[in-house]
Amino acid sequence: MCGLILLAVVLKERWPAIAALAVLYLSSISFVSDRLSGWLESRYPAMPVAAAGPADAIVVLGGILGPATRDGEVPNWSDTVERFEAGVALVQAGRAPRLVFTGARREWLERETTEGEELRRLAIARGVPAEKILVTRFIDNTVTEAAAVAELMKADGQRRIILVTTSWHMPRAVYLFRRAGIDCQPFPVDFHLDRTREVKLKDFIPSAGAWQGTETALRELYGYAFYRIFR
Repeated sequence: MCGLILLAVVLKERWPAIAALAVLYLSSISFVSDRLSGWLESRYPAMPVAAAGPADAIVVLGGILGPATRDGEVPNWSDTVERFEAGVALVQAGRAPRLVFTGARREWLERETTEGEELRRLAIARGVPAEKILVTRFIDNTVTEAAAVAELMKADGQRRIILVTTSWHMPRAVYLFRRAGIDCQPFPVDFHLDRTREVKLKDFIPSAGAWQGTETALRELYGYAFYRIFR
């Protein structure tokens, strides 16, 4: 879009600016963002806890906690908290004997420990036995999450995992984990779309939420295509 605006200035033509406005409009309406997100979410449908597994471990991908809190305060959960809830529910239901969190450390969140170590503490407080919880080495993205989990599985003689992450992130995550040699069963959570809802007029009115949804979906699609083509 910025390129089209720059092109309009350089060429002194109107059509690139009009095209930029069209892209902006289409990216900002729910009719478009819902269809992009819907394609990602439809790749792996939701399933009940009882249908998952059996597996050697449940792996919960990171990005769940916000800025650090002080002792005694309620944790700052992000909008992906369903990943944690699903991981705890699965291990407590006996779908696998191990619960694995990944060791993300985002310096801008001012945490002294990795997110995985903090999630381990929170899972123990929820009743999960400490000996059932593992935390990977430091990771910084989904690629290194897959590599770290593969190392952990090899060291512990594990073969199959239940992979827990947000529905729109699952296609890329499954591809990367299977590419790392991990046999994984997808367990997507945090679905946003109601596919039974009829299209309404408001779906064609621009909004910041629709813009964000389009951006998230396109980022996932770009990332998925990049790793399929170049890596």
